[in-house]
Amino acid sequence: MTAQALSMTDSAARKVRQLRESEGNPDLMLRVYVTGGGCSGFSYGFNFAESVNEDDAEFENGDVKMVVDSLSYQYLVGSTVDYLEGLEGSRFVVQNPNATTTCGCGSSFSV
Repeated sequence: MTAQALSMTDSAARKVRQLRESEGNPDLMLRVYVTGGGCSGFSYGFNFAESVNEDDAEFENGDVKMVVDSLSYQYLVGSTVDYLEGLEGSRFVVQNPNATTTCGCGSSFSV
């Protein structure tokens, strides 16, 4: 797995850094994954991990790590993970070049 198959924007890295500091846990990493469901077939998920699993790919932006499991990786190759703050609220989003359709909420897609 190539080191830059996925990328994390500076905005996303900043948010992870802030959350790490507020939790007092410098080991927290952003985990990005894909699950079945959602209005377009697949949904993006985000949570925080303290350890890397054997099948995880790791990506970095400065001192912030993002991990993706091998099953989700195939759907996310070439994607960029960003953090947006706007009228719809604050959230992590995936800009995925592999998605053929997306839903209005931006958290569901199909390939």
